[in-house]
Amino acid sequence: MIVVMAAGASPEQIADVVTFVEHHGLHAHLSEGEDRTVIGVIGHEISEDLRAGFQNLSGVEDVVRITRPYKLAGRQFRQQDTEIRVGPVVIGGPELVVMAGPCAVENQAMLMETAHAVRAAGAGILRGGAFKPRTSPYTFQGLGLEGLRILEQARAATGLPVVTEVMTPTDVEAVAASADILQIGARNMQNFNLLAAVGETRVPALLKRGASNTLEEWLLSAEYILSRGNYAVMLCERGIRTFETATRNTLDLSCVPLLKEWSHLPVVVDPSHGTGRSALVTPMAVAAVAAGADALIIEVHPHPQEAWSDGPQSLAFPAFEALMRQVAAVAEAVGRPLARLESGPAASAGAVARG
Repeated sequence: MIVVMAAGASPEQIADVVTFVEHHGLHAHLSEGEDRTVIGVIGHEISEDLRAGFQNLSGVEDVVRITRPYKLAGRQFRQQDTEIRVGPVVIGGPELVVMAGPCAVENQAMLMETAHAVRAAGAGILRGGAFKPRTSPYTFQGLGLEGLRILEQARAATGLPVVTEVMTPTDVEAVAASADILQIGARNMQNFNLLAAVGETRVPALLKRGASNTLEEWLLSAEYILSRGNYAVMLCERGIRTFETATRNTLDLSCVPLLKEWSHLPVVVDPSHGTGRSALVTPMAVAAVAAGADALIIEVHPHPQEAWSDGPQSLAFPAFEALMRQVAAVAEAVGRPLARLESGPAASAGAVARG
C-alpha cells in the first residue's frame, strides 16, 4: 500500500504518518518527488479499517493498494526514474554511462593498463572481478582481497569508480569498503541472505538477472535490497538461457522498455555475457542503447586471447574504442548523450540514490 501525501504536506504531517505506520508494526519507505511525498507501507495484510485510518490522517491525499507483488521497485510506488550518483557519473539520468574492464583482476599491471585505456575511450566506471564464481571448481576463482586492493589502486590512479562482484554475505563488508557498486551475479540473484546483506549497506547494487528467471522474479529480488533501505539498485540484463546454442545466452533486449514501464530502477545491459562472442558485443551494445538502456557493462582486456576468464567475449582496446564511437553516435541520436569525465582523476567516489 502507498500513502500519497497532499502537495505541500508539512514535515510534521509526514512524520505523523510514519509514526502511525510503525505503531501498527509496519515499515515506512519514503519517496520524495518534486510535488509530493509518497510513503510505501510494507508489512502484513492491511485491513480496510487500517486503510481508513491512514486516510483520516492530516495531510494524506490518497491511500492506494499496490497490485503487483513487488512494492518498492514498481512504478506505483515511484513515478520518477531513480537516478544513482556514483562518483562523477549518474546512472539513470539523462546521460548514458559505460562500465568497462576485465572479467577478472589478474594482476596490477594488466588492470592499470586496462583502466587507463577504458577511461581514455570514454568509460565512466571500471569493472573487474576480485571474486569469480565459476562453473568449474578447477578454473581461476579470482584474487580475492588482493584483487580488491588492486581495484582501489586503479581507482586512485584514474578516478574511475569501481564495480565488482560480492558472492557471500560474509564478504559484503570487505567488498563494500573497496567498491563503489556491489555486483550481484546471475547465480546469486535469488541468494536472499546476500540480497538482505547488501540491502543493509548504502552502497549501490548492480543486480544481474538469473539465467532462468522471469522479470517478476528479478524485481522481487530487487525488492529484498530495497526493503532493507538501500534504494540505489540497478537491474542488469545479461542474457537468459534458451534452447539456442549459437550464443552463450539469449540477450533479452525486449526487457529494457518493459522494465522501464514496470519499474523506476535504472536498467543496465551486459552484451558481453549476453552473447559470449566478442563480434556480437558492439551490435548488441548499440541495440541496447536504442532500446533505452541507462548504462552498459562491457568486458575489455589488453590481450583477450590470454585472459584468465571469458576471453572469447572480451574486447581488445581498439575494438572497445570502436564500440564507444558507435555507442556515442546512437546515444546522441536517441537524446541520451554519453557521460564524459573531465580530464584528470575524477571526484572522490561515493554513491547516493536520488530523483
